[in-house]
Amino acid sequence: MNPQEANVSKDWPLWEVFVRAQHGLNHRHVGSLDAPDAETAIRRAGEVYTRRNAGVSIWVVKSNDIAASQPRDKGPLFEPANSKLYRHPTFYDIPDEIGHM
Repeated sequence: MNPQEANVSKDWPLWEVFVRAQHGLNHRHVGSLDAPDAETAIRRAGEVYTRRNAGVSIWVVKSNDIAASQPRDKGPLFEPANSKLYRHPTFYDIPDEIGHM
């Protein structure tokens, strides 16, 4: 990176990078990078986070656009699920002929 590009990159937004693996069904967060726009962020993410045809899809999202819960909100967000037993796989009887899942 030349010195002029280094000065410009300080003003670039931070992008979060998600990659879907070749045999995967979902995108996984793999890291972050600075880029001036989404197109450049996708290109740079491909160079940095995918190797040897490891990915089939890349998502980039500006870090500032991500809304997240706080650890202190854990109780109100996740406790209601404990009262819904049907969400737990132990609620169902699995026939012996199915074997291990």
